[in-house]
Amino acid sequence: MKLIKLLFVSLFFSLLPLQAKAETKLPDTYAFTRGVEAYQEGKNQDALDWLNKEISEHPDNGYAYIYISALRYGNDEYGKALSAINQAIKKLPKKDKEYTAVAYGTRAGIYLTMEDTISALRDYDMAVKLEPKNKKHYDRRAQVYFEQGKYNLADADYQQMITLDPGDVMGYMGIGRNSKEQGHYDDALVRFNYVIKMEPDYDSGYSFRAECYIAQKKYSEALDDIIKALSISGDRKAYYLLVTMNDEALPLIKAKLQVQANKNPNEAEWFYYLGQVYERNNRQRDAISFYEQAHSRDANAAFMERISNCYYDLGEYESALDYIDRAIYMDNSDYDFVMMKGNIYNEMGRYPQAIAELDKYIEKYPDSFFGYYRRGWFKDEANDIDGAVEDYTMAITLEPRYAYAYCGRGRFYYEQGKKDLAKADFEKVIELDTVPDPGSSCAHYAFFYLDKKDKAIEFMDSLIAKNEDRAGSYYDAACLYSIMDEKDKAIDYLKQAFEQGYRRLAHTYADHDLDNIRELPEYKALLDKYSKEEIVIEDIKSQDDISDYNTETVEVPFTKEGGVTKVKCTINGLPLHFVFDTGAADVTMSMVEANFMLKNDYIKPTDIVGYARYVDANGDISEGTIVNLRTVNFGGLELENVRASMVRNQKAPLLLGQSVLGRLGKIEIDNPGMKFVITHKVTK
Repeated sequence: MKLIKLLFVSLFFSLLPLQAKAETKLPDTYAFTRGVEAYQEGKNQDALDWLNKEISEHPDNGYAYIYISALRYGNDEYGKALSAINQAIKKLPKKDKEYTAVAYGTRAGIYLTMEDTISALRDYDMAVKLEPKNKKHYDRRAQVYFEQGKYNLADADYQQMITLDPGDVMGYMGIGRNSKEQGHYDDALVRFNYVIKMEPDYDSGYSFRAECYIAQKKYSEALDDIIKALSISGDRKAYYLLVTMNDEALPLIKAKLQVQANKNPNEAEWFYYLGQVYERNNRQRDAISFYEQAHSRDANAAFMERISNCYYDLGEYESALDYIDRAIYMDNSDYDFVMMKGNIYNEMGRYPQAIAELDKYIEKYPDSFFGYYRRGWFKDEANDIDGAVEDYTMAITLEPRYAYAYCGRGRFYYEQGKKDLAKADFEKVIELDTVPDPGSSCAHYAFFYLDKKDKAIEFMDSLIAKNEDRAGSYYDAACLYSIMDEKDKAIDYLKQAFEQGYRRLAHTYADHDLDNIRELPEYKALLDKYSKEEIVIEDIKSQDDISDYNTETVEVPFTKEGGVTKVKCTINGLPLHFVFDTGAADVTMSMVEANFMLKNDYIKPTDIVGYARYVDANGDISEGTIVNLRTVNFGGLELENVRASMVRNQKAPLLLGQSVLGRLGKIEIDNPGMKFVITHKVTK
């Protein structure tokens, strides 16, 4: 819904004329002017107050109603938004076709949010009729036609956009997208090639063309386009295509990304993309290596979180916990990290700690259905039946379409003998979970509890057939056959799950679905075998750590001046003072310092690596420039290739942010001793 709102606001502003026509005289009343100014400044409540005042003083001001409609929409007041825009259409001057078309386009956007495409299309038709030379109306209508699969009608609108403005690439993009959706890849490529010739820095041209190449299995060409789109803007579509590309392209992906990493050794993103590709292909240890390389170039909490997730998948929960704690230290505002920490504790069998983390998450997001569902799951594993049912019920209240919450609650009702309540929940699961989807389906359990065993098996088989990474589906099958009391099949599927890499051992020990096979010698042998394997993995990891590293503690003195903590440092050999700031993401410095370093050869032109990669005519670094600091020495600890950004304020201090702190190790602050205590690993 937030995305739809953003699109609506974007649509609203894009429809507004940049400059009213000469014959259009907008109201210049005080309240209206103040209301529009407040709207443009993002002061929505002030804007609404001023515009309502305008309406009370000038009830026929249709222009004010347009803005009121947008504000009401932003507050989820769709009825009031619709009423306001209806008033706008009624009260705008008949001769002002420009703003009347805006009003119809705005109302169409509201109708789309309410899933009334018939009314939306009718309003777009009216907007086109009023302003036949405004390509934006054709663009909006074409999008609706596209979503309905009416490609001929969408093509006609995109062609009209081209006729109105042959230099605008969006019409060509639209026709190309329509061709791609219909499987006419060669036709689509013609359009996307033309787009790229017209605007060679337009990232979507490359990512859409890459999608066509992938469909034709031209993976080399696709990857070249994906890399180009990522280089331009980190294009999301290109990123998605990269990490979901067919496995047969994996060697080529690795090679081309490695080339980019070699060509841009100071840029973290290429190592991150490599990590993502390896992680998706269940090569977690390789992924960890690349994430660490990304982190060494640009310390980022997201890299720590991905490393944690890799260790989680490997079943190495202590390491997973260590890295998620690092992520939280670097960014304590991201509560997805808190959720992850709860998941790790749960897999370790440390249920009180897991529940405590979800308490924090729910306190932050009290309307998150998934927070309640997940806490209910943890209480389920901890045998807190009443608490689990309460949280599952809260999850259902907040999101009535989430099948898993009904399934969890239904199982408890079933075990408590509340057959009617259980039946209602399981029937709801089947109503909601109609298409087998690995990782998000649970209808097989509901079918069993409703005495539809054949349906349960059929659904489970479909899940296994659809899932390329079958470890999770095999585990689900083991659970299903266990509750069916078909012990041999349950053991067989559990064995296959472990062979495929399933390592959630704490969950396996606690999972009530496996109670029927828990006392079997075969079950105990499997758990014993893979528990010992995990111990061996941890032992090998510990031996590697012991053989490769020593742990070292360094004490770094600091001073306080006016409440500011300062630490001595050197940057590229130049002695300076850092201001210690755990809340800063990066190292930042004023342009005065940066320009001094540049003109005295402490920073070289080749060190300028950021988006504003230039110096001005005087040889000065510009605001927004990102510089690679080749060496930063902090308390005797030397780091290489640290990113720093420039700020305009000439008095801005040199801030020591997370791009340094996140690479130092564990940091403790000894205020009485006026020192930092840093524990880090040192290669022998």
